[in-house]
Amino acid sequence: MKRITVVTGLALALLVPALALGKATPNAGDKRAAKSECNMWRGHSNATREAFQAKFATFKACVRQKAAEEAQEGQNAHANAAKQCRTERDMDLAAFMGKYGTSGANSDNGTHGANGAGKNAFGKCVSTKAKAKENKADAKDKQDATEFKNAAKECAAEGATDLGKCVTTKVHARNEARSKQPTS
Repeated sequence: MKRITVVTGLALALLVPALALGKATPNAGDKRAAKSECNMWRGHSNATREAFQAKFATFKACVRQKAAEEAQEGQNAHANAAKQCRTERDMDLAAFMGKYGTSGANSDNGTHGANGAGKNAFGKCVSTKAKAKENKADAKDKQDATEFKNAAKECAAEGATDLGKCVTTKVHARNEARSKQPTS
């Protein structure tokens, strides 16, 4: 009986952190960014608003979805940035310290500069790389919203009866065409 309890407890102890890492919880900043992004998706013309409603149903649903995406993007950016910084630091510590922290000649253990300067070089590296990844993701989100609005306007100009389906088809076709283009 004790063995089953111990095994179950151990299994739960390993499972809970794994589940916690899987899905990020949106914070106030994520929700603020999501509102801004949803405003961008919604646009100002009747066509973009109708297509927005077909895609998300309500503004609140859009904010909920986009906030979750923002939180996940942030979590992924930080996790990947930490891996990159760890690799960069392990490859050449001196270059790493020169780039992200000051390297003093009288360091205690060879990893920090004099008087602890450069102690947070790893944190600076992660922050820099994560911010760049988040900015790249935000730029892609903005591009996606612009393509969505352009497709909505085109569908409205064509007189499409089912605006939502027309917009989805156009955006999907453009994404397919973009993915088939060779990157340079």
